[in-house]
Amino acid sequence: MRITPEITIEDWELTEQFVRSGGPGGQNVNKVATAVELRFEAERSPNLPDSVKRRLRRLAGRRWTKEGAVVIQVSEERSQARNRQLARERLADLVRRATVKPKPRVKTGVSQAQKRKRLEAKRRRSSVKAMRRVDDVPE
Repeated sequence: MRITPEITIEDWELTEQFVRSGGPGGQNVNKVATAVELRFEAERSPNLPDSVKRRLRRLAGRRWTKEGAVVIQVSEERSQARNRQLARERLADLVRRATVKPKPRVKTGVSQAQKRKRLEAKRRRSSVKAMRRVDDVPE
């Protein structure tokens, strides 16, 4: 399965398991295993660079297992083939998103004008409070 021109997922890295699914389908739901559970052994994949694996782990969230696999479950359609196709598309999309390198954050500073403005506001507020103060308290 080709993800990007550089990244390909081999068939041996994927495991599919079919189970019965709930939802629409009438009596068919009780007889046919249409839901698919796609398991991708991401941690052991030789085709994924380490940086992509790290980002994939963060993006996958709960779908990442302790063994380092990504598990995607799909039971939306009544057809097993369609659920299988959806699961593969979601996995490809997830890996594709993990290949995008996040833009580094550029630290910004407070401008001199903002600092002056803040200090001026503090001075004004201070003078207002000083005017309210009673210096000679009668005894």
